[in-house]
Amino acid sequence: MSFQRPGLDFTPATPCTDEVGGLACALVDAGPVEIIEAALRTVGAGRLCLVSSFGTESAVLLAYAAEVDRSIPVVFLDTGWLFEETLAYRDMLTARLGLTDVRSLQPDAARVAALDGGRDLWFTDPDTCCRIRKVEPLARALDGFDGWLNGRKRYQGGLRASIPVVERDGVRLKFNPLANLDRAGVEAAHKAFALPDHPLVAKGFASVGCMPCTSRAAEGEDSRAGRWRGKAKTECGIHTLLNTVGN
Repeated sequence: MSFQRPGLDFTPATPCTDEVGGLACALVDAGPVEIIEAALRTVGAGRLCLVSSFGTESAVLLAYAAEVDRSIPVVFLDTGWLFEETLAYRDMLTARLGLTDVRSLQPDAARVAALDGGRDLWFTDPDTCCRIRKVEPLARALDGFDGWLNGRKRYQGGLRASIPVVERDGVRLKFNPLANLDRAGVEAAHKAFALPDHPLVAKGFASVGCMPCTSRAAEGEDSRAGRWRGKAKTECGIHTLLNTVGN
């Protein structure tokens, strides 16, 4: 599938400088496949993984990665609070795209028992809940990898609005292959790849995470408005805390 540069207003500093040896500058206008190929060349086969939630906007990145190399390890965090529909979607996309190395990881059972024996931590302290169920397991899973791919897009707003194509994440490189796509570009890729929707999209969920902290987004709301509704929290922590854990 060919990539067309969307009309996003994201212009790097001139002259372009970055913290990863010019790599982000070299790829500033690149499409997803070019970025994934560059990640493989830079990090090396077996040292690069893709982290996916298999959520409502996950399929496009997985499809682009499968075009490049279906054996790229895919790390999936099964938090113990996921919708059954998300687990089914994981299995559906794995088979549809021919992914050969999807790794479903669970949080440390002893840690969860010690801190969330009543299974209400999501309500009393969602930051700690995300930390023990997502951030810490991912930090362990990334041990042995020198780089990882993720599906953040600038149009999602908030802390994501200015993400570069490549950035440093502690001791690793983090690649954002969809950063240059606008919403129309993601939707066009989804259609071109003939990808199935997450089952909960038809029920009004624009963004899906763990069950207790996910709600439907009303018409006109930001796609992530249904995540941690009513709280100041907008990120689970894997993109804001990970480089302080396990690195």
